[in-house]
Amino acid sequence: MSDSNLPAAVGSLQLDGQQVPVFPGDRLLDLTRRHGKEVPTLCHDPRLDAAGCCRTCLVEVDGWRRMPPACATPAEPGMVVNTDSPRVQKHRETLFSLYLTDHPQDPAEQEPGPPNDLLDLAQRFGGKEDWPAMEPMRRGRPEDRNPYVDFRPEACILCARCTRYCDEVEGVSAISLAERGAKTTIATVDHVSLLDSSCELCGGCIDVCPTGAMAEKMPLQRQKKPERELEKVRTTCNFCGVGCQLDLNVDPEGRDGLGEVVKITSPEPGTTTNDGNLCVKGRFAYDFIHHPERLTEPMIRDAGGRLQPVSWDEALQYAADGLRKVQQRHGPDALGFISSSRCTVEENYLVQKLARTAFQTHNVHQCAAT
Repeated sequence: MSDSNLPAAVGSLQLDGQQVPVFPGDRLLDLTRRHGKEVPTLCHDPRLDAAGCCRTCLVEVDGWRRMPPACATPAEPGMVVNTDSPRVQKHRETLFSLYLTDHPQDPAEQEPGPPNDLLDLAQRFGGKEDWPAMEPMRRGRPEDRNPYVDFRPEACILCARCTRYCDEVEGVSAISLAERGAKTTIATVDHVSLLDSSCELCGGCIDVCPTGAMAEKMPLQRQKKPERELEKVRTTCNFCGVGCQLDLNVDPEGRDGLGEVVKITSPEPGTTTNDGNLCVKGRFAYDFIHHPERLTEPMIRDAGGRLQPVSWDEALQYAADGLRKVQQRHGPDALGFISSSRCTVEENYLVQKLARTAFQTHNVHQCAAT
């Protein structure tokens, strides 16, 4: 958001030697991102309340004994903030090195799954790979029979983004932090399957996970390339009338070079009307795209009851003639028109216009009304 779209400034502070305005409600992370400063985060998501638990976004403030987390610290006029001092650099190098000691670093264990922000940030900000590695803590839970969400506990850094999203955005609290100390993990109540919990299988936990600990089961079975190498095609979900934006992740070499949709991801929060949120259908119901039984052309049953491919003109004429026969034989109220919330407003308008004007019936319904 540009400064011109913000309310009046309440003062200014010094950010890396530059005087910048402070606006009502600003936190230090807001200022750093607004002015192009690169401050790493792992537990932060703009849709969630600041937690400050990953400690990657610590900055230095003159006069403060401890470095505060930029995501959770209110910006106050008169502050002198440094995001790249030697003290901050040393902290980041040490922190990422500690994260890496018990985190899988073998690319074969990560790919072709989702990107791992921890490994990316450690490489960018100097996490040392020569620190002694520790045996990853086995924080697993029983195999979950749900068809969509896979949990890899060895990659979990307990940032709680998934549990906070489930609570604060979805409002279902299906998962939470369980156990204590080094055995802390992500689990459902009594470790039941997600199918037996309040989970709506929206996949939001997968979307917010910074390390790929929460992953999708279907792409793991078919995806042959890392997510970064897939082409993203922005489109509108057509399962209901809300109009959520989503990104088709396309492997251009899939299906013998014809291209294949291997997963669905949501856009960056704050860039679309759905704010990066999707439901279970929008995120996971894409098998029909390449299903071998999907109809790709209009078909009409012949005298023997067998479906035969025809042109669109023939199919539309056949449907119109059939509706006219019913109307003439039994009257207009023998007909009913059911439209779909997957259609646009204009398409649904045309359906009711067709029902009322062409066939003189008010028996018309659109499923989003229920």
